[in-house]
Amino acid sequence: MNHKWYILQVLSNREKKAKKTIEENLEQMGMKDFVQEILLPTENVLDVKKGDQKVQEKLIWPGYLLVKMDLNDESWHFIKEINGVVDFLGGGAPTPLSDQEVEDILKDLRKKKEEVVHKHDIRIGDPVKIVDGVFVNFAGTVTEVFQDKGRLSVLVSIFGRDTRVDDLEFWQVEKNAVE
Repeated sequence: MNHKWYILQVLSNREKKAKKTIEENLEQMGMKDFVQEILLPTENVLDVKKGDQKVQEKLIWPGYLLVKMDLNDESWHFIKEINGVVDFLGGGAPTPLSDQEVEDILKDLRKKKEEVVHKHDIRIGDPVKIVDGVFVNFAGTVTEVFQDKGRLSVLVSIFGRDTRVDDLEFWQVEKNAVE
């Protein structure tokens, strides 16, 4: 068999359900030999709200699945008939990923599975706009970041004087605001 990796476009927010449906129907439809593996690329994201840290699984490519399969008329129809599957990337004549692309993607996915990334990528010196709280709509510059607590400090200009606003949560600011 000639198994290659293809990208499937699926309905947004239905990625897990489409993957599960394919896996559940493989044996029953006699496709176990044709479809070898299905991947839903995810990463672990740390979010801190009100001091509570939560690690959640986040989709890397919403609306897409990777499938390693032997593509023929029968297996193509099997996949296309799955509820939630829109199409193969490439349309009528799906193009498999190259060996280098597959190697790079799988290496990146392994790396992302081992680490946890922060939901809010805010660093000291970043320009931000405060979107909640007493100083709403003030623009400033991040002076301190406490990733473990999900909090930061921002230097804003109030009546021409620089004033430090402490204890803001990440969700209370919007990154890359124009000062």
